[in-house]
Formats: sequence, C-alpha cells, structure tokens
Amino acid sequence: MESLRAQITEHLQVKDINGEHVGTVDHLDGDQIKLTKSGSPDGQHHYVSLSDVRSADEVAVYLSKTREEVMA
Repeated sequence: MESLRAQITEHLQVKDINGEHVGTVDHLDGDQIKLTKSGSPDGQHHYVSLSDVRSADEVAVYLSKTREEVMA
C-alpha cells in the first residue's frame, strides 16, 4: 500500500475500471484521494478510497470500480 501511495501525486488523472475520467488528484488525505473541485461537475471536492485503487503510474490512478460506483 505504501508503494501505491508514493505513486499517487497531485494532478494525476483518475480513471475508472472502464478507462473513463473520474477526476484529478488534489492530494492524499489519510486513506482517501481528494479530487480537485475544478474537475467536478458540481464544483465540490470528492473523495476516492485507496481501497478502490487497482494501480497507478505516471499518467493516472486506475480504479477497480466504475465512475458511478465511486461517486455514489
């Protein structure tokens, strides 16, 4: 988990299991990724649990759920 945390940096894209854009990383907040407000349709911060992350690289954080499941 720590190596995954180290890969998650500000401004990475966040993509769901289907490759659809979910948001942009603002920063890590405990065991959650805080997404930027600017990438949100409602102008609010949203959070994604680290347990929903399946991998990350220099381009994006890839989730194990759909956008709808994450935003529910």
